[in-house]
Amino acid sequence: MFKQANPSSSCAIIVSFEPDIAVLLALVEQIGTQADFILVDNASSNASDFIAHVQAAPRCLGVHSLECNVGLAAAMNIGLGEATAAGYGFAVLFDQDSQVPVSFFADMQASYEEATLVCSAPVAAVGPRIVSPRNSKAMSFKLFSRVFKRSDVEIPGSSQLFYAEFLISSGCLIDLGHLSRIGPMRESYFIDNIDLEWCFRAIAKGYVVVGSGKAVLEHSIGVEDDSAWVKAGLIVSHSPLRSYYSTRNRFALYRESYAPLGWKLRDFPRFLLKTLWLLVFSSRRAEYLQNIRRGFADAARLNK
Repeated sequence: MFKQANPSSSCAIIVSFEPDIAVLLALVEQIGTQADFILVDNASSNASDFIAHVQAAPRCLGVHSLECNVGLAAAMNIGLGEATAAGYGFAVLFDQDSQVPVSFFADMQASYEEATLVCSAPVAAVGPRIVSPRNSKAMSFKLFSRVFKRSDVEIPGSSQLFYAEFLISSGCLIDLGHLSRIGPMRESYFIDNIDLEWCFRAIAKGYVVVGSGKAVLEHSIGVEDDSAWVKAGLIVSHSPLRSYYSTRNRFALYRESYAPLGWKLRDFPRFLLKTLWLLVFSSRRAEYLQNIRRGFADAARLNK
């Protein structure tokens, strides 16, 4: 058990799996100059090459080296449980390949405090502006419940705060005081759409999630691909196995009453277009087809 923390402070939670060690240790160094942190490793085969370095880093509270890959959601929940038990008021989630600027935690805390003043509902989470290191493209904060002006709608009376209905988990600051009512990350989702489902659930329970234009996080989504569509950011490339989880989880989430209708209506055509693209242009089309079909078949069981 950690010593009791200041309830107004944040604890970073890093989840790793087969990381690029140099990139992970750079992230650890960046976070360690700003906040306490916990690393949860999902049974990486190269764990012995970086665990000791992480444990020796400034402000490392501990490393959970798991014996098997329990999935991203379960690993997040381990970290969230530790941070809550230690008395931290906030947790900031990180994937292993994010890059954190020097003012990140201060900017995120300032954004949260401002959000609590300008929002009429309790703030469950604040997310940074995500920028791709591959093409420097900044992601917008999306609203699924609107037909027009669905992206980067600034909150009146705020300074670079935006309405959002979805935040990417990496870099997301979560108010741990609300977690008991909202609930933890859904572990059955394993890796994909975890953040989407949690945000939808939080909003359905009367909370808001807010995007911050003050805090910026470099974060890669998907894997490298030679396709011009991927390089332009029009399509995110994932492995065939990842397509299984993506397909299974999105069709399970379609069945949830708290998932916004606007998201369902926009996401399904995107799914069809990406599937068509994979089946036409990918050299691994047979693997993609097998995993997408399996994901669709398993979606109903995920809701039980």
